[in-house]
Amino acid sequence: MDTLQLTEIFRDAILTGVKVAAPILLVSILVGLIISIIQAATSVNEQTMTFVPKLLAIALIMVIFGGWMLQQMVDLFNRIFEFITTI
Repeated sequence: MDTLQLTEIFRDAILTGVKVAAPILLVSILVGLIISIIQAATSVNEQTMTFVPKLLAIALIMVIFGGWMLQQMVDLFNRIFEFITTI
């Protein structure tokens, strides 16, 4: 195994991690921004107003994209195991 192959494995792992985390992070940021705007407009600073909607939004995203996320991770591990067998 040379440095180029190892770098390719790490690059693939990092890109897969970013692809898997992106839907959850983007929705969490978007919901947090919307709730912050509502809190600023109404002067209500209740902490549960940000936590509960984010939790529900993330749960919904996990239901919608969970299968795709799992498939991305399985594909990554299959590529890694295939690479190990070629060494």
